[in-house]
Amino acid sequence: MSTLPVYRWRLAPDGYATRRQLRALGLRPGGQDVAAQLERPRRRRGPLVAYLYRVDLAKPVRPMTPARRAALAKANRARRTCPACRRDAGYVIPTSLGTCVPCAYPGLYGPEGSTL
Repeated sequence: MSTLPVYRWRLAPDGYATRRQLRALGLRPGGQDVAAQLERPRRRRGPLVAYLYRVDLAKPVRPMTPARRAALAKANRARRTCPACRRDAGYVIPTSLGTCVPCAYPGLYGPEGSTL
């Protein structure tokens, strides 16, 4: 196994990009291995590491199909539905509470969930 080339922060050569940079260009890694590594030094901890991919080997992002769009909408709707009262909360239910805010704190918000 060969070792990856390591570049310092902001000194990577052209032709390499992080996943986020590839996405901004409308690309994805497309199954290629990590080509290089970027390190940003920190004072009291280990360096921050970002993995770089070759832009010339990247593939275009797959288009959003109607079926994928429907599946994404269904998943987001499930994240907004309170398991206790079965209502759409209008926001993603916090995992720390497990229910919508009115169900988690019934004394504060009343039975209908209206604010004071």
